[in-house]
Amino acid sequence: MGGLSKHVTRLLAVSALTLLIGIPAMHAQEASASDPAPPDRDILLLREDENWSFLRDRSLRQDFWDRVKFIPFSSNENWYMTISGEAREVWEQIGNDNWGQAPFWNAYLNERYMLGFDIHYGKHVRTFVELKSGLNSFRIGGPRPIDEKKLDFQAAFLQIGTSSAQNSIQFLVGRQELEYGSGRLIDVREGPNVRLSFDGFRIKAKVDEWNIDAFAMRPDEDNPGFFDNEPNPQVAFWGVYSTKPLSKKTLLDLYYLGLDRTKATFERGTATELRHSVGGRLSRPIATETPAWDFDYEALWQFGSFGSVGIRAWTAASETGYRFPTAPLKPRLSVKADISSGDNPQSNTLGTFNPLFPKGNYFGVLATTGPGPINFIDLHPHLEVAIPHNVSLSTDWIFQWRESLEDGVYAVPGFLITAANGSRARYIGNRPGMELRWQADRHLWFQADYGIFFAGPFLKQAGPGRNLNYWALWAGYKF
Repeated sequence: MGGLSKHVTRLLAVSALTLLIGIPAMHAQEASASDPAPPDRDILLLREDENWSFLRDRSLRQDFWDRVKFIPFSSNENWYMTISGEAREVWEQIGNDNWGQAPFWNAYLNERYMLGFDIHYGKHVRTFVELKSGLNSFRIGGPRPIDEKKLDFQAAFLQIGTSSAQNSIQFLVGRQELEYGSGRLIDVREGPNVRLSFDGFRIKAKVDEWNIDAFAMRPDEDNPGFFDNEPNPQVAFWGVYSTKPLSKKTLLDLYYLGLDRTKATFERGTATELRHSVGGRLSRPIATETPAWDFDYEALWQFGSFGSVGIRAWTAASETGYRFPTAPLKPRLSVKADISSGDNPQSNTLGTFNPLFPKGNYFGVLATTGPGPINFIDLHPHLEVAIPHNVSLSTDWIFQWRESLEDGVYAVPGFLITAANGSRARYIGNRPGMELRWQADRHLWFQADYGIFFAGPFLKQAGPGRNLNYWALWAGYKF
């Protein structure tokens, strides 16, 4: 790890120096004034990305919570604080978790509470602190790490250089959330009760049309108590992630990601893993005004070492959809088709793809159970409609196979659920699912999920191979 740490530090230092040489002073970029955009009142996944400074104009205050969205500290309006918060209750029930390897029925209550403080000390210095509390009740076997965290910091970082203008740079140090692209590789893990965070530093830059992030982090270990989280000393994570608009509606992502784990386990065994991922993504957003295609295509290659053998792994993911925003119910039809490599233990390279830190609900409604995006091939049609009174209904059906017959089935976090054990069956199974969501107003929402995973030949051969049932009732409030 010592040599690796030096390598990472050198890499980020060179990246930062290159950016600094090519970036003029921030104040020069802010000099060009343009007509202000309409105020953005969206409540975002990452609360740190929200900007409520427009509320310095008291005439724009419309909502009850606007009074805590811009709290000035002095006559200097660039010194202010924004307060945010969330409460979420989820009742989950799982039958035959891991296809019968866990208790037949497991029903439990998850509660999440978050409170954030975004403090600006002028234009170029900022601190963001967000507290989290995740509580679990009634789960057989007790809470998992994703279920309970009594109280801790979800985020606590210092940011210097808060300009968001073109050709600018920002430095962030402390506990942070990372969320890039579609969340297939790096996500905050919104579905589970306890979100994921990292400790380390990050450089965020805008160079012409490019947005570039360079970071070196360790993921937090979520211990269940009070303020007892700490960076995982066995895992190091670093990389550079860049995005650029190719047109008004098409976005290009290019990235390099590095992972070092001193104790990684796959079906072939446990060893030190040093993995490099290089990939790209093309995406176009879902249409909102006129009928149009949308898409999300991503591919990456992984290499490195696993103990004494090399790593050669890969994945390709796609989603293609079409929405009719002018038609009744505004339907959207889409199909996902994905594949990721598995392993052949007889070879001298590890072929199992590692999804790094993917979103919890990678395959829809099965947010905390079922198979993950490792050693798999899937086909995933989806239909979504908008019902009056801010109600949406979506239904999907996923079909899944093993890419390698010598490798098993893994969970979303990456641990092995069912080993291959010599089975030559490729088909894992299929899962129809449905989600109903009501956005009662800007702050309050309700949701119901249901899914059943019908076990295929591989799971039946491996045993016990029972059908997995999942349903959940959600209620949330954000301000």
